[in-house]
Amino acid sequence: MVYFVGAGSGAPDLITVRGARLLNQADQIIYAGSLVNPELLDYKKESAVVYDSAKMTLEEVVEKIQEAESTGKMTVRLHTGDPCVYGAIREQMDELDKLNISYKVCPGVSSFCGAASALNLEYTLPGVSQSVIITRMAGRTPVPEAESIASLAAHGCAMVIFLSAGMLEGLQRELLKGAYTEQTPAAIVYKASWPEERTLRCPLGKLARCGKEAGISKTALVMVGNFLGDV
Repeated sequence: MVYFVGAGSGAPDLITVRGARLLNQADQIIYAGSLVNPELLDYKKESAVVYDSAKMTLEEVVEKIQEAESTGKMTVRLHTGDPCVYGAIREQMDELDKLNISYKVCPGVSSFCGAASALNLEYTLPGVSQSVIITRMAGRTPVPEAESIASLAAHGCAMVIFLSAGMLEGLQRELLKGAYTEQTPAAIVYKASWPEERTLRCPLGKLARCGKEAGISKTALVMVGNFLGDV
């Protein structure tokens, strides 16, 4: 059996009880080393074999899973946050389906939840915002035209933008094409729940400058909307 396990937003004690148990039972762990806190590997048993998928292709990951399955061993594929949000698990599942290898998913605490906790915020406030849009800027991976930042910004509700901290100037420009204004509250949360967590708050019109001055260009979420309150 293969388990896709959500590692949580960063802090090792934010993994679910089920996720920690599966890590402890796994014979093989393949984790996203560039994103997952390595302290989570403290949950593994001594005999477990560990691979860092940041250095592996999809084919290599599937090959290791197939090798473990052939000897009756259990694999945990450890993904950051919750696997269902930008986890790239569908492409892995498709390959496992071809090989008739069974799998299950264990959810985790997404970084968009960790980011709200870092700022002591609630996304859904009566009379302010009752919807949350989770999205990303188009980059090397395109997004459907109907889901462009500018199109989604027309709703003016709470928005959380993943994988876009390196494109803040463009992101700011696209957000301002919608219902947001230069005074709309915005925030950048770097590595939510990690020891090095940083939070920045600013008006949307100063988002790019704020990120640049802080030297943040990756591993951060951008939040925008009136749910953030005054900045």
